[in-house]
Amino acid sequence: MVHNLPETDLTRHRRLREQGSLDRADLDAILDAGFVCHLGVIVEGRPMVVPTVYGRDGQRLYVHGSVASRSLAAESPVCVTVTHIDGLVLARSVFEHGVNYRSAMIHGVPRKITDPEEKLDGLRSLTEHATPGQWEYARRPSRRELAATTLLALSLEEASVKIRTGAPDDGDGPDARLGLWAGVLPLTSVWGRPEADPLLPPDIAAPAHIARREGTRHS
Repeated sequence: MVHNLPETDLTRHRRLREQGSLDRADLDAILDAGFVCHLGVIVEGRPMVVPTVYGRDGQRLYVHGSVASRSLAAESPVCVTVTHIDGLVLARSVFEHGVNYRSAMIHGVPRKITDPEEKLDGLRSLTEHATPGQWEYARRPSRRELAATTLLALSLEEASVKIRTGAPDDGDGPDARLGLWAGVLPLTSVWGRPEADPLLPPDIAAPAHIARREGTRHS
């Protein structure tokens, strides 16, 4: 069963509507493919866009940072974006050049999580989203560390998704007679070999949940 995202004034696709999607599954796939977002907020009357790690559960997106961070201080409207670049679309004319991409914009007023157990659950979602298996492997946050961390939860209900795939759009136009190469230059990101901390004793190997990601595709 397809779960459609609601179309609001903020999420309505006004340009390139054919690239827009209201399918919640597309939003989930874009979020699951990455772990870095850009958080747009207004701080003291000025716009600020902050790159930060995120995580999600079924209905919420989590972002975190220091309690001293001004971008996480106010419970006011924000816009969170996640973008994946899949390739350059190189056409016969510069005007028709473009990018194959998957992107999501999430709008809302985040809720600051203060309950210690709920904060732990949110940090678990964030940690496991970036590195599955790491929450069980590494030391959990202490009470002092929790107190020094701000965690925001943002509903995924109001979101806009756009996806562009395929070849250039000028293959059947006048520029096709120019005899120039046109196509897509794909871009992929692959996890490399884990690099141990130089201070790590040599007999401590990377755990399986990290080692097995070597050579696998990211996003």
